[in-house]
Amino acid sequence: MQVATRTVCLEVQDNGPRSSPVALLIMGLGMQLTAWPQAFVDALVGDGLRVIRFDNRDIGLSQAFDHAKARAIPWAIARRMLRLPVRPPYSLDAMSDDAVALLDALGIERAHLCGVSMGGMIAQIVAIRHPQRVASLTLAMTSSGARDLPWPRPAAARALLRRPRGRDAEALVAYGVRLMRAIGSPGFPTPEAELSLQIRRWFERSYRPQGVARQLLAIAAASDRTPRLAGLPMPVHIIHGLDDPLVPIEHGRQLARAIPRANADFVAGVGHDLPEAVWQRLRRAVVGFASASGPR
Repeated sequence: MQVATRTVCLEVQDNGPRSSPVALLIMGLGMQLTAWPQAFVDALVGDGLRVIRFDNRDIGLSQAFDHAKARAIPWAIARRMLRLPVRPPYSLDAMSDDAVALLDALGIERAHLCGVSMGGMIAQIVAIRHPQRVASLTLAMTSSGARDLPWPRPAAARALLRRPRGRDAEALVAYGVRLMRAIGSPGFPTPEAELSLQIRRWFERSYRPQGVARQLLAIAAASDRTPRLAGLPMPVHIIHGLDDPLVPIEHGRQLARAIPRANADFVAGVGHDLPEAVWQRLRRAVVGFASASGPR
C-alpha cells in the first residue's frame, strides 16, 4: 500500500495484529522491501509482532527523486577519501525523517527498529534524533560512519559499482547474481536457481539505478555518528559477519565499542546478505526485545 507521509510517499507492507508490538524493518542500499526474506517476516508475525517494511525513498515503488541530479559516484568517493564534503541530493538524515514520518502516519508511538547495512545507518540516526520513538535497536552489517574504518574489499567495491551489460531481463539478473555472489555469505551460499529467481523478481518489481546512486551519495556524505551513539538509552543488538566484504567486520566491532551497552554477535561465514543464519539471529534479538518491553 502507498502511505503519504509529511516527507515522502512510501510503499509499505504492514503485517500482523495492529495491537501487537511493532517491528519496523529498514532495508539497505538500493534494496526493496521484498529483500526481507518472507520467512523472516512470517516468523516475526508468528512470534506476535506487527511487522512494517517499506521501500526507502527513490527505490522500489516509493517516491522517486529523479528531479535531483546525482553527481558522479567516483567523484564523491574521491572526496570522501580526502575527507572533503560531499553534497548529496538528499541525506541519510532525510531518510531517517521518512521512517519517523511513516510511524506518525500509521499512528505508531514506538517501534523496535531493525536495520541492515544502510538501513542500520538510518536506524541509528532515528535512535539518536528520536530516542523516545525507538523501543530497541537491532543492527546488522552496518557502520557508525567513522572515517578511519576500512573500505570495502576491492572485488566487492567493483561488483557494487559495475553496471549491467544490458537492460534486458537476462542481463539484469546476471548482474544481480554476480553482485550477490561477490558480497554474499561464503559459509551460507544461496543455491543458484533460488538466487536467480529472487533477483529476477526484484528487477521485475522495480529497477531504478539512479535512485541507488543517490542513496550511495547520501551514505558518502553522512557524518561520523560515533560521538552520538554512546548515550543511546534503548537496548541495542549488533550482528555482523566475520566475512563481510562490503562492510568489513571492523565496522561491526567499532560500532559495538561505540555503544557501550550493546550486545554483539559476530558470525563466521557470513557476508553481506540475509541467509537464514542471519535472519534467525535478527528474529531472536527483535522478539527478545519486544518480549522484555511488553505491549506497545
